Amino acid sequence: MRSFAKPRVVVSKCLEFEACRYNGEKIPDKLIEKLSPYVEFIPVCPEVEIGLGTPREVIRLVASGDEARLKQPETGRDLTEQMEEYSNDFLSELEEVDGFILKTRSPSCGLYDAKVYSGLEKSPVVRTEAGLFANKVKEHFPKAAKEDEGRLKNFIVREHFLTRLFTVTEFKEVKKSHSISKLMQFQAKNKYLFMACNQDSMRRLGRIVANHEKLEDGEVFDLYEEELDELFNRMPKPSDHINVCQHVFGYFSKHLTKAEKDHFLQALDQFKDQKIPLSSLLTMLRSWSYRFENDYLLSQNYFSPYPEALVAISDSGKGRSLS
Repeated sequence: MRSFAKPRVVVSKCLEFEACRYNGEKIPDKLIEKLSPYVEFIPVCPEVEIGLGTPREVIRLVASGDEARLKQPETGRDLTEQMEEYSNDFLSELEEVDGFILKTRSPSCGLYDAKVYSGLEKSPVVRTEAGLFANKVKEHFPKAAKEDEGRLKNFIVREHFLTRLFTVTEFKEVKKSHSISKLMQFQAKNKYLFMACNQDSMRRLGRIVANHEKLEDGEVFDLYEEELDELFNRMPKPSDHINVCQHVFGYFSKHLTKAEKDHFLQALDQFKDQKIPLSSLLTMLRSWSYRFENDYLLSQNYFSPYPEALVAISDSGKGRSLS
């Protein structure tokens, strides 16, 4: 059973932790509940931290030219400077952080879809963008895994987020060791995982580890970290995973029955149509790795990029077109 380094994840406090939403509610979230044993959560509610009560009057982003101001229509208060100052202070004081799970559509925490209105009262939405706190998160932690809880209900988005979160956290442990041999092992056991994410980046990572330029160890780790971030910036398409699964399937195809082969090929089609998650394919391939005692494949993190207990989380079916 693979062991995992424990990521540190900042999470919106209204998700599963505390009844601090503007309407006084706490939002149950199955992913966060399941993640709790495997990550160190840092809950935060920026709106409460700047002095707004619970429950509280609604706040919204209001367009002001190319900028957006954070305002409270009921009182007319402009909370922009307070929120930006708090966000900068909180994020600057954080020690190493690996990821963020934030509340979707929130004017403070929304990563992508906070509504920006043309005015304070009964005004149309003119655009969507990151909330004020979320925008500062992007500035302070550009390489951290970041998602909102709405998008994470989609299994494709969720698998990529969890894979990035736990893989990069493991890399950071390797980096702390200052051991190039451990970095080489990390690269080797992530071959198929990296192939699925970005084959060009996978090759560049291999060249960085090979270090033909005889760079200092610290520079090798820094270059590797930059390229690893680039690799995960691209979310794999189903065709990328199908390509890798076909590579792995090639190790066994001569030893399987026709029925087994047909079953696997049918599963590939179902995955292509987003009817089953990637984990269904990986479970099948890993079972054959055990059956045929292929130690090389069993060492690959592609089969278990994050704790297996998280695989069982159901998909709402929302957002399946995301890529």
